Amino acid sequence: MSITQRRMTRRTAAVLSVALFTALLPSGSGAVAAARTSPLQRDADALRDAGVTGVSVRLETPRGVRTVRSGAGDLGTGQPPPADGYVRIGSNTKTFVATVLLQLVGEGRLSLADTVDTWLPGVVRGHGNDGRRITLRQLLQHTSGLPDYVNDVVPDPSAAGYRHHRWTVHTSEQRVAFAMKHPRSFDPGARWEYSNTNYVLAGMVIKAATGHSWEREVRDRILRPLRLTHTLTPGNRPFLPRPHARNYQQFEPGGPMTDTTVAYLPFDGDADGSMISTTADTDRFFAALARGRLLAPAQLAEMQRTVEVTEGHGSPPGTRDGLGLLWIPLSCGGGYWGHSGTGFGYVVWPGVTPDGRAAVTVSAHSRPGDKDTALRQLRGITNLVDHALCGARDAGTR
Repeated sequence: MSITQRRMTRRTAAVLSVALFTALLPSGSGAVAAARTSPLQRDADALRDAGVTGVSVRLETPRGVRTVRSGAGDLGTGQPPPADGYVRIGSNTKTFVATVLLQLVGEGRLSLADTVDTWLPGVVRGHGNDGRRITLRQLLQHTSGLPDYVNDVVPDPSAAGYRHHRWTVHTSEQRVAFAMKHPRSFDPGARWEYSNTNYVLAGMVIKAATGHSWEREVRDRILRPLRLTHTLTPGNRPFLPRPHARNYQQFEPGGPMTDTTVAYLPFDGDADGSMISTTADTDRFFAALARGRLLAPAQLAEMQRTVEVTEGHGSPPGTRDGLGLLWIPLSCGGGYWGHSGTGFGYVVWPGVTPDGRAAVTVSAHSRPGDKDTALRQLRGITNLVDHALCGARDAGTR
């Protein structure tokens, strides 16, 4: 789901805070030993040691593909996460949705300067929220000032609350209506603040412009052309296909881990964060996007026009937000494009170099109940991505 939920209660924030994680190598004991001692494996093991139940990582570079795993994919059996299993990608869904909307811009079917009201008349109204003043660019860049609906659909951030409410289904219109009960966060365009409501609306705009659901447009425009056969738009189907690791959420500091593999449909079922994929497909999508295979140069340039991300968002210092795409600095200089996706019991963090030649995706299969541990684990995830992409760049210069 979202990278952060800034407007949540303290307890909800503790649960959903800090949004924004056997190697598959040639056979032989030497390859296995190398995997166990490689920097990629050491970083994955460091995440396990920081309390993540299971970790899956895939790195693709011109030198080949490396995958590593650490910890358990199922606490009951102790088996490792499956190689390239299915994962919920949460808010990485937003990058797919932004790509479709920008393709429509390139086709002249809509404009980033269009107001929300142009396509969804009267939908955004109330408590200072006004769709006549908000542009599609502001939706995609989280500068709309619209409140986030997510706190309204997590009335009880506990294991019992998760089990009780996880089957509840809301329409896009209902999600937006939840948000409209709250005052706007700021005037449109005044600053940046992450809100899942923006992308629920973006999905609705795609349907208004094409006559088709955002899911169908994603399948037709992205998944089929790139042959991403293991990426799904499940809607309100709550189960992960097999194989998959199990996800675990600790709902309070020091509390037990709750199996949250089944989707929490109140926020896992829309254009802001419902998709399922694999680390392989996620790498391929972000690499294709960076290489210009999905957007014309003008639209890719618009996607990569960034604004500053506010402090406390959870991403590394210096992170900037484009249109469904984050720019994150690298310790070795330059930076990478990516996003992140979180929900009950999972974090998925992809990153790709600007030329698309190296891509890495980290999937962490548990979330802790206290903020300090969550921050420590998030630093471990972002450090792993940083080390992997810097290492890939260094290897490419030798």
